[in-house]
Amino acid sequence: MPRRLDFKNLRMCLDNYTAERLLIRDAGSRGGKIHVDENLEGRTLDFRKDKSGLYFLIDSNEAFHFPLKQRGTRKGDGFSLAYERIGIINGVERQVMLGTGIDPYDEKLPEPRRSILVHDIDNYFVQIFFKGRIHLKFHSWYQKPHWKYWTIAKER
Repeated sequence: MPRRLDFKNLRMCLDNYTAERLLIRDAGSRGGKIHVDENLEGRTLDFRKDKSGLYFLIDSNEAFHFPLKQRGTRKGDGFSLAYERIGIINGVERQVMLGTGIDPYDEKLPEPRRSILVHDIDNYFVQIFFKGRIHLKFHSWYQKPHWKYWTIAKER
């Protein structure tokens, strides 16, 4: 998703979808130090952005602050969205990973169990897990014919 739409996309997700978990850890390693790992069931995740940076809030209490010195590892990087899809492969339930250029609404794919909003901010890896599918709409081409920019939609 385009970086300039980061906070609009984040607001759309938080206002229209149910957040289940917030995970913030050091970037660069799956085993990086975990700074926030909060179950959000029955709680409200929100954010505030001002001159001093981005604040994640849980039930109106500050959970983490980013000064916004570095967002994304490549120019133009913004939030990404991943779908957790489970399908039957050779008779076994497995996670379905999609390659480049795959239509996220392909009817042959299993419906997502969860959506994960992901970003690398100030050398922290942020993941926000949501129930079910977060809907997308086409925004623009990043690189034709396979790489598209998407934005968050209320529904398809």
